[in-house]
Amino acid sequence: MGMRKADGSGQNQKKELENGTIIGHVFSDLSYTSPVVFVYLLKECYARGTLKATTKFRFLQQQVLKALRNVPQPGPVTFVVKCLYILPLHGHLYAEGFSHLLISSMNRLEAAYKSRSDCSVAKNIAARLFLDILACYVIHEERILVKILESFDVKMEDIGKAFYDYELYDSSLCTVNSFIEQYIIQLVESKSYTTAVSLLEKFSIRQCSQSFLFAMVENKQFRAAEKWAKFMGKPMLCLLIQKYIDMDLLKHAYIMIKTNDLKQEFPDAWRLYKERSIKKLVEKGFWETAEMKTNDDLQLVEYLVYLALESGYSEKVAELCEKYSLDGFQQAAAVTEACPSKARYLCLSDLISMEDVIWVDTVDALLDATTCLEGKKVIGMDCEWRANYVKGSKPNKVSILQIAFDKKVLIFDLLKLSEDGGAVMDDCFKRILHSHRILKLGYNVQCDLHQLTQSYEELECFQSYDMLLDIQKMFKQGSGGLSGLCKKILGSGLNKGRRDSNWNQRPLSPSQIEYAALDAAVLLPLFHHVCSQSESEDMEGKRSKYEWRSCIVSMVSNKKNPKKLP
Repeated sequence: MGMRKADGSGQNQKKELENGTIIGHVFSDLSYTSPVVFVYLLKECYARGTLKATTKFRFLQQQVLKALRNVPQPGPVTFVVKCLYILPLHGHLYAEGFSHLLISSMNRLEAAYKSRSDCSVAKNIAARLFLDILACYVIHEERILVKILESFDVKMEDIGKAFYDYELYDSSLCTVNSFIEQYIIQLVESKSYTTAVSLLEKFSIRQCSQSFLFAMVENKQFRAAEKWAKFMGKPMLCLLIQKYIDMDLLKHAYIMIKTNDLKQEFPDAWRLYKERSIKKLVEKGFWETAEMKTNDDLQLVEYLVYLALESGYSEKVAELCEKYSLDGFQQAAAVTEACPSKARYLCLSDLISMEDVIWVDTVDALLDATTCLEGKKVIGMDCEWRANYVKGSKPNKVSILQIAFDKKVLIFDLLKLSEDGGAVMDDCFKRILHSHRILKLGYNVQCDLHQLTQSYEELECFQSYDMLLDIQKMFKQGSGGLSGLCKKILGSGLNKGRRDSNWNQRPLSPSQIEYAALDAAVLLPLFHHVCSQSESEDMEGKRSKYEWRSCIVSMVSNKKNPKKLP
């Protein structure tokens, strides 16, 4: 574990070596070591260690476990509980940590080292320790109190015997029960709900009312409330779920309904939570994830169709109706498409013509596009890939890369280009991404570049870049993403409904093409807005015309951290 280095004197070195030898000897043989000495040396060993706290704790835990296997007298379990009596004398800093260390080491001790008589004696001492903690004769944290009861299997009868010096009478349990209840009342008054619930459950005390439950919920002690409600039974569980519903804590209500099989008792809450979850996903553009969340429940699928109608996503309406054989929505979709949406979104036609969106999927077209882009000073970049919903699986490859300039957008089919001409594609994108003459705009661009790097590891073009400007950092937009920024600067947001679509299908639908092109095209007016703002403010002497240049970054291949350009 490492001892502190001596101050240079041979005497100090000799003293530290002796101390290390003594501690090592004591840990290897506890036959003649008292709990007092053991706890003291444990503290010294920890204090002298030079490693991090977590590493020292794990090392000491291993050493204590080895020591306990040497069967100290009268037994390892009794030895540990006696140490717990002594630990508070060393102060709060050591008491709680070392108590956890000793108890966890004892719990890991194999059954072969624990005799019946040892466990019986330890249980009696632990019961006495429990009473002394309650009476404040021994100062331990509440969490340690619960651990003592659990680890030494202390029951009400054991506490009764300790309370009356090992003689248990018929009236003893009532007195002890009352004594413990008074302590629990104090815990509740001090809002130590977790410990209070642990003790109520441990001693099977069921006298608390629903006001206790509501107090825990109102103080946001949800885990304690749920544990106690489950202990009390179904009526209290239903009461808790209804309380969650009344407080609009639908996620908590849903989890309780699901884990306790109470869907029939609360069908409305179950469905309302599901619908709310689906709506949140839709608002973020995660349509496929939302569909998965329906679990083929037709009522939820119909709700998803209504959301698609509201957002004007007629393609999704048609897709869902065909997939799930739903009738009566197609006409509504046609009406919705014909009428302007309530929420006015920015359209590609507001910026450029659809005829100026060029699909690039051949080597010749790629070479022509690269020659064209090399003559530009500012371009906007974005990319799309199909989301992967299988946990732990590798993300899908980036499907397309969009580059906007002037009044045009080039959409590169990376999947096809990488197959047909990987070397040419690598050379062409190097000429763009590595060029210090072209300013490349993006939004949250580090994410896109990371995805490109992971998708095409064999290509050098995506491993580094020069003259990159992240629009997100320029505006320091708090929320709403690119759509929120467009609404703030350009007056209309972006419809992100197609973000979660299948970008690997070919050909892409017209709405996918429009969505992809718009994400890149919109970066240019946002950048020009910054430039015009800088110029106007510069006239008043408020800030430099070229302040945005400080946001430009460059990354050299094989270096993780970007560096700012001068």
